[in-house]
Amino acid sequence: MSGFSPDWLALREPADHAARNPQLLSSVGSYFAAKQSLTIVDLGSGAGSNLRGSYSALPNRQHWTLVDHDEKLLAVARERLAAWADEVQEQGEELVLSKGEKIITVDTRQADLNKDLEWVLGWQPDLVTAAALFDLASKRWLERFAAALVSQRLPLYTVLTYDGREKWQPEHPADARMLTAFHHHQHGDKGFGPAAGPDATEIAAEAFRKSGFAVSIGESPWQLGEGQRELMQALADGFAGAVLETGHIDAQTIADWLAARRNAESGLTGHLDLWARPV
Repeated sequence: MSGFSPDWLALREPADHAARNPQLLSSVGSYFAAKQSLTIVDLGSGAGSNLRGSYSALPNRQHWTLVDHDEKLLAVARERLAAWADEVQEQGEELVLSKGEKIITVDTRQADLNKDLEWVLGWQPDLVTAAALFDLASKRWLERFAAALVSQRLPLYTVLTYDGREKWQPEHPADARMLTAFHHHQHGDKGFGPAAGPDATEIAAEAFRKSGFAVSIGESPWQLGEGQRELMQALADGFAGAVLETGHIDAQTIADWLAARRNAESGLTGHLDLWARPV
């Protein structure tokens, strides 16, 4: 799986939290409302943003296992979670965080979700979560993943899966061509085989529905403006770099588009959240 820098994850975190679909998060919280404590496995956890975005809706006692292929990111997650908490204690390899009324125990595990998926899910958590992960995965991996969850009746809450929408203001003549080329890049191999890209949420949803799970989907777009100038510029740079790699559009057109986009008034990047659970 492709890695992500701690700086990029920190830059996007406020937009991620603002975009998260509140109705779906509330539904997840309601599903577990009767439980005194909850065990959660967070896949592709990065620097721990998904925990920080989800914890408030979940029971007061939570045990999170953060799983990532990048051991350096897991170390960053521990640092950022310790700084974020009201109080922090170390218990062996675990962190015990106090945040408001919540007591959150955090463990980290390095794993390859291609090779180690069934081992990770074998820990039998109450809930599996992920953020900004499944558009990187292949259709075959997503179907394997759904089958593994269904076999153990494990619910899934995943957020911020890219859905293919990009709207910038003002518009640029190359927008449509650039988006088509970007989507081609999105379907390249990101470490799980040919990536599902913008189709990932529907592929996963269909796999869960066929197995009898209830599935809810909610929109969670980034809606960016002047206050997110640095993030918009970083998005434009990454977008242009991906298109350049495809060879589908000449470098001058990409450069002209990028110059315009780095000074855009606003931008929307579409995402979807998904909540799948046994019934």
